Amino acid sequence: MQHHLIDRIGTDLTAAETADFIILAAPVTTIVQDLQELAHLPLKKNVIVTDVGSTKQIVLQAAAALTQQGITFIGGHPMAGSHKSGVTAGRADLFENAFYFLIPAVPNEHACASIQTLLRATHVKWLTLTAAEHDKIVGQISHLPHIIAAALVNQTQQAFADFPLGMRLAAGGFKSITRIASSDPLMWSAILNSNAAIIMQQLEQYIAHLEALKTEIAQAQQHKIYAFFQNAKTSRDQLGADKVGELPGFYDLFINIPDQVGTLAAVTQLLAQNNINIVNIHILEIREDIDGVLQLTFMRARDRSLAEDLLQQKGYLVLRKEH
Repeated sequence: MQHHLIDRIGTDLTAAETADFIILAAPVTTIVQDLQELAHLPLKKNVIVTDVGSTKQIVLQAAAALTQQGITFIGGHPMAGSHKSGVTAGRADLFENAFYFLIPAVPNEHACASIQTLLRATHVKWLTLTAAEHDKIVGQISHLPHIIAAALVNQTQQAFADFPLGMRLAAGGFKSITRIASSDPLMWSAILNSNAAIIMQQLEQYIAHLEALKTEIAQAQQHKIYAFFQNAKTSRDQLGADKVGELPGFYDLFINIPDQVGTLAAVTQLLAQNNINIVNIHILEIREDIDGVLQLTFMRARDRSLAEDLLQQKGYLVLRKEH
């Protein structure tokens, strides 16, 4: 309440008895428990219950206790956010242009439309899926990448156990691909538990690719190693709104900055004065007497485009952009 985000706090779910909409926003294991508790409460006849959990099959199984009573449950999952957690990590535009999945326990166009009306200010892109389709998609493009990022950080930490300078030097590409390893451990341990079967299958497939590459390196099969990277580049370059549909993500801008006192402050102040929000900022390389590479991360492509124009007008050299 001190952040002026809610009007009333309850210590249990009894407050839900008078609600028209109930949105369960918690780790999946907690959502399952909450659904079981809601099934024993005298909810309003026309209430719509939904959630924002990262897996759906286990949630819809738990929601059966409600649907058997005639209570409407629509599973939900906004594909947006960041590696940061807590109420202060929220922003008004956090879900803008992100896909928001709806997974009805029972087909109900009216209830789905009601949720879309309730959340219209989020400016999301709505997409209806089955629970199985949802869990396979998020397993591959969200859950597996988080495992890979965390595993890489842990393996690197062990590799540099006797050489602390190694972790201090980790920057650039390493920080970029491991950013999501900073996500909430409680949430991700719950996600893996709730989507275990799919994740194990996807992990086995990923490990098989690594094993194949390991063999190719050992046997110096240069053409196959080249194909490994070429295929990945081709597929990665095809991602985008004009090709396969733009999923929400982060938009990076890399600029060259002089190694001078006040340069970093000048960049951030310029963007702040123009109401451009920076999600993250990294100095990838900076030493005496040479320029440094500044990586600016934005939530929206529009913000990155505006930042690029402003910085170029001020004489900064843009090196590259990444999505």
